[in-house]
Amino acid sequence: MSRMHGSIIAMFLLLTLGLAGMFVGGCALIYASGGMAQNFEYQKEIEVLPEYEGLEHRTVAVLVDSDLALRYERPNLVPELAVNISRAIAKHVPGARVLPPQHVLQWQYRTPEWNLLPRGEVAQQLGVERVLWVDLQMFRLHPQGNTWIWEGVVEAEVGIVEEGGLDPDDFIDAWRISAVFPDVNSLDRDSASEQSIRMGLEANFIKRTVWLFYTHLEPKYPDKFRGESRVESGQ
Repeated sequence: MSRMHGSIIAMFLLLTLGLAGMFVGGCALIYASGGMAQNFEYQKEIEVLPEYEGLEHRTVAVLVDSDLALRYERPNLVPELAVNISRAIAKHVPGARVLPPQHVLQWQYRTPEWNLLPRGEVAQQLGVERVLWVDLQMFRLHPQGNTWIWEGVVEAEVGIVEEGGLDPDDFIDAWRISAVFPDVNSLDRDSASEQSIRMGLEANFIKRTVWLFYTHLEPKYPDKFRGESRVESGQ
């Protein structure tokens, strides 16, 4: 083989290797760009309309209830949720005029069997057009039987009473709301305080409850979303 032929072959090999390197590098760049685009897509939020708009420009009372066992275990839970849900409704729902939660809590205390009254009469006694009725059914910070792991769960039935409606003694609309905190698996007890877990769980529940009543942003991919919550609990 002549020197000229050898030089041509060498140049061809160098050019081929260079093109191959550009191809591999280009693929890596495309792959990285694709991953960035996917991550960007995961962080998108979408506008969601309210499921019930009847709190707007109405007088509203927030009434929170739970069973005796939960009240005994967490005596501050009902008043905390009543205050913070009331604040969030007043802040986010256009024109909503929310009855001071202290007034509602005092009325509950003065009326021991209030939860046996017809719901329409509850609205009349409170002097409001709408009652946001929150019936807590579960609130726990650990898996059952395992206090070494944080796994907050809250579940409640949320209903709306319309004073003077077609059926004021029944909910005009109702939803089952659940929330969890934290969103990581097997967080051990030494990694966070009980107060931080409780506050995070309450905030998630309040957010999901109040979302029912005003236009808001929600993560397009909740399981992939890592952005900060845009809805405050009012605390």
